[in-house]
This record gives sequence, structure tokens and C-alpha cells, in this order.
Amino acid sequence: MPLLADVDGRVCEAYDVWREREISGEKRMGIERSTFVIDAAGHLVLILRGVDPVAHIEEVEAYIRVNLQA
Repeated sequence: MPLLADVDGRVCEAYDVWREREISGEKRMGIERSTFVIDAAGHLVLILRGVDPVAHIEEVEAYIRVNLQA
């Protein structure tokens, strides 16, 4: 399953995940942890925002198994 690295920030802006965040009482810009699943035809089929990067993997894997079987 290919993953995307957004080294120049263009994808963060396009998917609206570059946002103001508050960390330890200080506001600053950062990435909202999100997962976007795109099918083989290039359609955005699942959006999960504010995710726990470890805990939500099972949800994503289950979605792909059920909905995107080849």
C-alpha cells in the first residue's frame, strides 16, 4: 500500500490539514493528524481527522479489506 510524503507542504494545504494548534497553552501552526484513503481510480473514499496514529490503523485496514478489495 503506497504512502505519500509531503516534503513541500502542498498536499497539507490541499487537504486542509495545516492548521493552528494549541500545544501546552501555546498556539502555533502544525499538521492535524489525518488519514485519507484514495482508491485505485483516484477517488477519495475515506477521511479520518484528528486520529491517533497508532490506534486507528485497525479501522483503516478493516475499511480497505471490506470496501477496496481488488
